[in-house]
Amino acid sequence: MSQKTSLIAVAALVIASLCATVGCETVYGPNLGLMGYPIPVTPYLQDNLEDKAHEHERYDRVPILGPITSGNHMALDPPSDDEIMRALERAKPVEGGIPFLHTTQRDNVRIVVEPIADYVDPPRVYPLIGPAQQHHAHYKCIIYYTRKTRVGWPLPYTIDDEDSQEVVYIDHNHLHMVGNVDTGPGSNF
Repeated sequence: MSQKTSLIAVAALVIASLCATVGCETVYGPNLGLMGYPIPVTPYLQDNLEDKAHEHERYDRVPILGPITSGNHMALDPPSDDEIMRALERAKPVEGGIPFLHTTQRDNVRIVVEPIADYVDPPRVYPLIGPAQQHHAHYKCIIYYTRKTRVGWPLPYTIDDEDSQEVVYIDHNHLHMVGNVDTGPGSNF
């Protein structure tokens, strides 16, 4: 009887080991336990993370440029349309957003960018950078658009406001190094 019991135990062990090595549950290397399974993320959170990464990469950093030469201190590029529309969405988000009930859109967008001020601060020492001058550029961005509001219930109707406009002020700041700049071997300055 003990030989039959041990044979059944060995057969059960072989079947269990074969079942464990078949399919998606096979893990080679370190096992993360429950953290090894994918966790679904809502599109809302994913879009927020992507927007934060995009804005940090493109707009939240301060560039450090070479010294100002011969009194020419024109600012870098004016704000892009993408930057202006993102600033407008932060300042005045579009209300509504329930399809077939109430939605609001901005159509026929036209952007006018006016420089307000462009000046350079006197040199000072910035920690981790050294002697530098801060260059300020201020812009007034006027956004003209058609605001289209669609209401779907209880009576469907659409309102078109063709004379909508918003004003967004955007500041661009960057640093210019001061004096003889030796950034090390292979520098382009």
